[in-house]
Amino acid sequence: MTLDDAWLVGVDLQHVFGDPASPWASAQYPRAVAATQRLLPAFAGRTVLTRFVAPAEPRGAWVPYYADWPFALVPDDDPLYALAPELADLDVPVVSAPTFGKWGPALAAAVHGAGTLVLTGVSTDCCVLSTALAAADAGVAVRVVTDGCAGATDADHHRALETMGLYAPLITLTTVAEVLG
Repeated sequence: MTLDDAWLVGVDLQHVFGDPASPWASAQYPRAVAATQRLLPAFAGRTVLTRFVAPAEPRGAWVPYYADWPFALVPDDDPLYALAPELADLDVPVVSAPTFGKWGPALAAAVHGAGTLVLTGVSTDCCVLSTALAAADAGVAVRVVTDGCAGATDADHHRALETMGLYAPLITLTTVAEVLG
């Protein structure tokens, strides 16, 4: 793979998914952060981080969602939604959205019409999956870094990867070593 027009997108590498005390914690979160850090030098000037944040006022299907997860209905600047400390000081664009999928006008603008997105992050079975499918539908080639993502559980991680694998060649599964090779 040539990295010339590819952008690294670190999906939702935030405290809420990394804190073992959080109901949304992923045991493999440290692996996703470490993999993202390993990839950063290869994507200098072509990296975007995303953040999941709660809406100011939930609407529609989000109303019962936040009834189930009231702890997460906090302002954007709450420490719960802070980026991983290892990534918080990077000088890169950060796209925040109250949706699982991050592909949309803000992320499209942040990656400047990239031909390829290389995705890492959490959770494989929610925000990564939703972002990958929407970007692929928009005609962007997507490479999901399997060892750079973390699911709610290992089983959920693998199921999501299997699902995204069905979208080849729009979505390609890869590893950190393959991206850097």
